Amino acid sequence: MEGDFRDGGDEKAADDAWADELIERARARTAGDTPGPVAGQAPPSPAAGTSQGIPDTPAAVPAAPAAPEEPLERRPPLVTFEDLHGSSGAFPALPAEQTPEAVPEFTQQVPAGPPAQNQPDPMRQVDLGIPGPAISIRKAAVEWGSVIVGALVMALLVKAYLFQAFYIPSPSMEPTLGNGDRIIVNKLSYRLHQVNRGDVVVFEAPPGAVNGVEDLIKRVIALPGETISAEAGRLRIDGGLLLEPYLVAQDLTSGFTLPPGCLNPSGTADTCLVPPGHVFVLGDNRTNSKDGRFFGPIPEDSILGRAFLRVWPLGDIGRL
Repeated sequence: MEGDFRDGGDEKAADDAWADELIERARARTAGDTPGPVAGQAPPSPAAGTSQGIPDTPAAVPAAPAAPEEPLERRPPLVTFEDLHGSSGAFPALPAEQTPEAVPEFTQQVPAGPPAQNQPDPMRQVDLGIPGPAISIRKAAVEWGSVIVGALVMALLVKAYLFQAFYIPSPSMEPTLGNGDRIIVNKLSYRLHQVNRGDVVVFEAPPGAVNGVEDLIKRVIALPGETISAEAGRLRIDGGLLLEPYLVAQDLTSGFTLPPGCLNPSGTADTCLVPPGHVFVLGDNRTNSKDGRFFGPIPEDSILGRAFLRVWPLGDIGRL
């Protein structure tokens, strides 16, 4: 009885050791490690197993109930090429390469066949209508000539009908105008209105008035039909005293005898009756001016225009 009990206990211990080793190997295989000996136990001897009648193969040993294993951590599945493009494994076909079109060459093609003497010269110059140097010079000369002629015609028209510049050659109009001043005369003024008292006018010089001078500039003092007289260096128009703010002094006008052209039936000195269509003119420099006191009234038709602007010297530019 005791011997059977010992034999039965040893066999049970061997079965337990073999089951533990099998479980350890399974765990090691799952973890990827090599199984080792179980702690606290010696590896079973094949001889002992043989002597005890333990079978060498696992199939002969009844499987012991396995201990519950801990759940293993599972990795996320990998995405493969088959998942993306199917199970065929073939790569998608690439688009076919297109052959670039040939760039046309802009060269002159010489046709083949006709004789060489009849073929066009590839280097032949083509007339594009661009004017040559001679034509350009001629065209420029015509253009500049037209501009110059047009400017001259315009200047002549302006001088004849609108404006004209004059040069003051004497001090007879001082202090209003000095010797050497330049003025602009408006020739259109008296085509629009009558001559006014106090106007500075340019007129044709009467015969024998001043030698070598064609035009004179003076101030209008008396109008047609008025009587002008001098008294104590002052002028009177139809008996009324004339105020002349443009003079240096008011009593510088010297008396005059009966000038030619005056209508003065009584023959009184220092008096002149201005005939119709005439005006009586005097210079502002009464002590140094040869004016109506010497050559008498002038015709209105002889007046070239009214001086309205001084343009020289530059510091004295202004209206008259």
